[in-house]
Amino acid sequence: MRQVKHLLEGKGTDIYSIAPDAPVLEAIKHMAERRVGALLVMRGERLVGIVSERDYARKVILQGRSSAQTAVSEIMSSPALTVGPDTDVFDCMRLCTDSRIRHLPVVAGDAVVGVISIGDLVKEVIDAQAEQIEQLQRYITS
Repeated sequence: MRQVKHLLEGKGTDIYSIAPDAPVLEAIKHMAERRVGALLVMRGERLVGIVSERDYARKVILQGRSSAQTAVSEIMSSPALTVGPDTDVFDCMRLCTDSRIRHLPVVAGDAVVGVISIGDLVKEVIDAQAEQIEQLQRYITS
């Protein structure tokens, strides 16, 4: 099975982030503009957490808080669970499933090098299974 670094080669290493002291409203606007479900929360180059649409729904909307008055740091998940570039895709799937999360920052040393989502992982597993089925069909028919 492929590793995270192979997924990043295909999808790119764009990192969308926000500062911990930014208002939640700004984070939601950034997510909508970029069509993503989560942003990394960064203090300079350092990863301090992750904020998702789910955090917004549960910690702002359902609690009647103000999106403009609440800081990202008040609702972010911290510390963020991370994986390395050499992590196996199945290990990432297991981590997402067991932890009930949808986004994994990819960290090499102290640097964030990308983000993968559960969608990226599912696509990779489906592609790998399709390739395996094709190989088995060729083996059977030859």
